[in-house]
Amino acid sequence: MLQINDLSARVAGRLLIDHASLSLPTGTKAGLVGRNGAGKSTLFRVITGDLASETGGVSIPRNTRIGQVAQEAPGTEQSLLEVVLAADLERVSLLAEAETASDPQRISEIHLRLADIESHSAEARAAAILDGLGFDAVAQARPVSSFSGGWRMRVALAAVLFSRPDLLLLDEPTNYLDLEGTLWLENFVSRYPYTVLIISHDRDVLNNAVNAIIHLDQKKLVFYRGDYDSFERQRAEKMELLGKAIVKQEAARKHMEAFVERFRAKASKARQAQSRLKALERMKPLQAIVEEHVTPFVFPKPEKILASPIIRMEGVSVGYSAERSILRGLDIRIDADDRIALLGANGNGKSTFAKLIAERLAAQAGSVTRAPGLKIAMFAQHQIDDLRPNETAVQHVRRFMPDAPEAKVRARVAQMGLPTQKMDTVADSLSGGEKARLLMGLATIDAPNLLILDEPTNHLDIEARESLVHALNDFPGAVILISHDRHMVESTMDRLWIVGDGTVSRYDGDLDDYKKLILSGARSGGGNQGELIDDTPAPAAVSKVDQRRLAAEKREALKPLKKKISALEIQMQRLQATIADLDAKLGDPALYTKDPAAAADFGKRKSTAEKTLEKAEAEWLDLTEQHDLAMAD
Repeated sequence: MLQINDLSARVAGRLLIDHASLSLPTGTKAGLVGRNGAGKSTLFRVITGDLASETGGVSIPRNTRIGQVAQEAPGTEQSLLEVVLAADLERVSLLAEAETASDPQRISEIHLRLADIESHSAEARAAAILDGLGFDAVAQARPVSSFSGGWRMRVALAAVLFSRPDLLLLDEPTNYLDLEGTLWLENFVSRYPYTVLIISHDRDVLNNAVNAIIHLDQKKLVFYRGDYDSFERQRAEKMELLGKAIVKQEAARKHMEAFVERFRAKASKARQAQSRLKALERMKPLQAIVEEHVTPFVFPKPEKILASPIIRMEGVSVGYSAERSILRGLDIRIDADDRIALLGANGNGKSTFAKLIAERLAAQAGSVTRAPGLKIAMFAQHQIDDLRPNETAVQHVRRFMPDAPEAKVRARVAQMGLPTQKMDTVADSLSGGEKARLLMGLATIDAPNLLILDEPTNHLDIEARESLVHALNDFPGAVILISHDRHMVESTMDRLWIVGDGTVSRYDGDLDDYKKLILSGARSGGGNQGELIDDTPAPAAVSKVDQRRLAAEKREALKPLKKKISALEIQMQRLQATIADLDAKLGDPALYTKDPAAAADFGKRKSTAEKTLEKAEAEWLDLTEQHDLAMAD
């Protein structure tokens, strides 16, 4: 059991954890959540002994092996497989001792222990982990030094997973994984037999891989049973109950104070008045749960909606050298309202395809037709390094608005989500999330028709990611998204394209189908790899080629119906969010006395939204049934 007792920790003079306590039972898989900067990584450093606590401490059973991902995998000439195998220090030590041991008793003990730790299967287990994280057999034999930093971090992750520590600490492990690697890791952690503590802002990882949530909030640690959705429900209920208790306590306090004030001077009531004074002194004020405000993302709307298609490609090839094309034979169409998620392992060409669309790469062959007046914005995570480190956010925006008054420039910075106190902070001193907001704001400053986002969530916490989801759903233009955040993809995109095998192809399943495909051992490529295999033998009269052709024709015929269903789903999500927001406002008792007109308006808006939602749900059910019946024919 991991025991945290009265722990306080301070970094650079700032108190991040204040007299916090927690018990984590052995075998628990827990997600550690909290706003960026709350102190989650600091807690990991205290657990590993890299940071001394100010008060209290962490208690772990003796001989507990703690594992965490190294900050950087060494760029050695060892192969990936050798580096991962070397992470199991006990196995390495026993094998070395077996080479020199001469005592028969000790030799027997060594081999028994090697059998206990399944040394015979070590190479196969290491290879399976590397394969799950995107390294095929050829890559596993290559030296670590031949890979870039992001891929080396995957090797470091593979090494710690292979070592099977008793307490596995993972700090944002999906930041350097693609969606395929994230799905594999999610499955691995869910089946891991020992204790796991994972810092993550990926909602799906926290829903599918863990069985408990630890919330670092207001410098305290609070334990919740269940996944992230369950945590959100429990916390909302707790806030509601606590809010009612605070109102009730305040009413009792006012009643006691009124009694004391009224009867303090009366001899016949003096004893009761003193009794109530003592009761007031004993009454500890209840502390309300503070909900930190999340500044919304706002994308400027395009000046006009362009006619579809906004981009058409015919026979296009693209690459970085004339001798070699990364993608070939691209025949695609992008419409003005398309929402497309690009799937496929890192290295397959997703970013290359995005750069082609954004005109950062020229086509080597074929033709690309773009709608007149098309504006494209592209956000890529690595572009954060392109920010001018010694310039403030205001100075960055000023470059795009040289003649605008200062107030207008600052208003635009505020729209990007940077608070007033951060507007004059140089970029080098901004947090990762603040840099991402600034870069996204700069990319979209010209009100684009097409928005391309390449891993936009790496530095965003869960609340900020949810805000980005709402912004994308409100954006009227086209969006192309590359993301390992499954929740982001499912909540905002309605088309899936696979980039692999040197091309881009449509994927007709959903992400649940894609997850099954990945976990079955198939890495995402292109073409037929995007189709799930049906084991039911087809009638002899219809060949598999004909089956695929007929299925494709049926899907094409049902495309308008599918589009209506997707539009209704987005509408229902927005209505549900509106109703939830109005419920929260109407749940404030003070509203009815402070602003009864607003309360009445909120009530009317909620009623209208509920009626609209009811109609949308009925239409969605009808259209879904039509679609399912048509597909079954």
